[in-house]
Amino acid sequence: MSDASASQLLALALATLAGATIPLGAFLAEHTSIRPRWLDEEFRHSAIAFGGGALFSAIALVLVPEGAARLPAIWTLILFALGGVVFYGVDRLLRSLGGQMAQFLAMMLDFVPEAAALGALLVEDVGAGYVLAALIALQNLPESFNACREIRAAFDVTGRRVVLLFAALVPIGPLAAWTGFAVLGDLPEILGGIMIFASGGILYLIFEDIAPAAVLKNRGAPALGAVAGFLLGLAGHLLVQ
Repeated sequence: MSDASASQLLALALATLAGATIPLGAFLAEHTSIRPRWLDEEFRHSAIAFGGGALFSAIALVLVPEGAARLPAIWTLILFALGGVVFYGVDRLLRSLGGQMAQFLAMMLDFVPEAAALGALLVEDVGAGYVLAALIALQNLPESFNACREIRAAFDVTGRRVVLLFAALVPIGPLAAWTGFAVLGDLPEILGGIMIFASGGILYLIFEDIAPAAVLKNRGAPALGAVAGFLLGLAGHLLVQ
């Protein structure tokens, strides 16, 4: 097997493992019960804040720096703004239809471009690819936990169906990683544009839906959860560097 084929298989395997925490987070959301009720409420808000912190770290430490490095400054600004505007429209549309899926949308906006970046990164630096895959997996866990709770609250579906839905999303990761490895590695501007566009969309969703949902009156744990989520991303960034 050639080095290129081995690297490609590694990209697929790492992206699959990183995506596997998506159904795992949904499973935990359905099978984790903390009592008394006030503790369950604080834990839920802290988990939302942790996911928001992890998403913010993905923007600040991975998506924007890596995307901007591949694009002219003017296109970086245009695509970032466009991402925010487009997902403002998507969010408004979902609300008009009676549903809210900010956590789910943010999770996928984070997972897909990072998996593509993982594939492109493995062309040059295998060690950094392992760290990025671990970071994606750790980010997906609280994000999918929150997204499962969100979908269950907004739609009349069972937890088992949500877990199965999230399991069906796992192949998107290796598909994105293969695209990053085989296609976007030679098209850095396209990869950069995807990352910057996703960053604008994620930032909109964080401040419109995720951060407000994390607030819990007279409790500091959710805010500390956001710090912990960003700390997770910072640790991964420093390891990659």
